[in-house]
Amino acid sequence: MARKTYSFFKPERVAALANLNLLARRAVEGFITGLHKSPHHGFSVEFAEHREYVAGDDVRHLDWQAWARSDRYLLKQYEQQTNLRAHILLDVSQSMSYQHSGDQSKHEYGAFLAACLAYLMTRQQDLVGMALFGESIRFEAPPASTPAHLDRLFEGLQATPPGGQTRLAETLHTLAQRLAKRGLIVLISDLYDEPEAVFRALHHFAHHHHQIILFHVMDPGELRLPYRGVKTFVDLETGQQLRADPRHLQDAYAQAADAFITRYRRQCAQQNIEYVLATTDTPVERMLLHYLAQRKAVRR
Repeated sequence: MARKTYSFFKPERVAALANLNLLARRAVEGFITGLHKSPHHGFSVEFAEHREYVAGDDVRHLDWQAWARSDRYLLKQYEQQTNLRAHILLDVSQSMSYQHSGDQSKHEYGAFLAACLAYLMTRQQDLVGMALFGESIRFEAPPASTPAHLDRLFEGLQATPPGGQTRLAETLHTLAQRLAKRGLIVLISDLYDEPEAVFRALHHFAHHHHQIILFHVMDPGELRLPYRGVKTFVDLETGQQLRADPRHLQDAYAQAADAFITRYRRQCAQQNIEYVLATTDTPVERMLLHYLAQRKAVRR
């Protein structure tokens, strides 16, 4: 039977991804492996049982509540889970269709990023689910880790073009209510919603003890105003139009764009959310390797 092909996941890009997997493993012990928390922290371990403390044991694992109840020194023992449970959430609202230059829109970039992560996680035998959303959730698949499941995720990405307005915060709250079992949340979006509302929604995930990675996808044309002469600007989601001369707006626009990114970066740091600015002129493979290297440097 002929192998299925997907426009966002072409053979030459799969080859580059295989190289990424190899390079990442050599450089920083593997991209997805690095997402697994160290023992006794985060979601990769679960409490199993107690045992009596003996001289030489690490006192950090003493259960002081058990000591208060029983006057016995008991050590918490943990059972390490080998599978990461991840949920990839991709914004497919109409604003993600924006493309100023280059060979891909924000949506195409985000879809390939989502496909890369799903592919790597599945190869690692981790469980990966996916939700694609604009005004509402347009595709959803629970976590699994089989080739057939990966194919289903790819088919969902292929069949869900960008469209509709952004309802980012509202949709994240809906998903946070459903995804109560802790794991890894990967959000891929241009974040065009009110930042405070978005962070309240992300806190909803944090309340369930999820680890969160936020990939902020932007076209270079959105970071600066790269136009000359009088232009008519059209809101991709509402159709609203504004005619203006960019020369009079460029400085103020650049400051507003920088402030928008800085606000997300700062609040993510405050809430222990990993923030990654991903511009569409940087290949996904290179962006992931850069993120990977930064992540290792911070955790040393």
